[in-house]
Amino acid sequence: MALILLIQDSTREMVVVVPGADGHVGAVVVERGDDRVILDEAYATSRITLGGEIRLERVPQAQVASHFAPAVKALPEFEPAVKALPERPTSYFLYFITGTDILTEASKRELGRMLEELRRRAAPDIVVTGHTDRVGNEDANDELSLARAERVRTDLVGQGIPAERISVAGRGERDPIVSTDDGADEPLNRRVEIDVR
Repeated sequence: MALILLIQDSTREMVVVVPGADGHVGAVVVERGDDRVILDEAYATSRITLGGEIRLERVPQAQVASHFAPAVKALPEFEPAVKALPERPTSYFLYFITGTDILTEASKRELGRMLEELRRRAAPDIVVTGHTDRVGNEDANDELSLARAERVRTDLVGQGIPAERISVAGRGERDPIVSTDDGADEPLNRRVEIDVR
């Protein structure tokens, strides 16, 4: 169902129910004060009169097309007025073997599931951020975290995800999931976060 609402001024308005591309007609309730009407047929219309009352009508399709030409033009074949919302952002975590850019076995499986989701999305924007635990010095961890992010990007591109849709960054040991002392080997901190929008 598509709804077209035209507010001409504070006392006059018109609501029209337009069938969707598949012919389905939903329903809308229009209320004003104690007056209430249900529009549940194609091209059913409510108008608010100058006196503030709701008047129920049925408008010919041709009149809707001409009266609401800009809106109809934006909705080919009267497709629903509410366009599909973009998919919700989602995040994935992949984990690495200590001191390397090699994924754990569990993360290799997770990468496969993630790729299925990415292929399903029309044009995902992907941010890959690498992290390390606190073993080693900060400079080496900065390099390792970036290497991990680059490795995941290479894997994604190798599976058909466009390179221009993927950005990478390395955060080293700066943003741990688990706070630890320096030198601590914490598997949850050895990760890449993949944010998909």
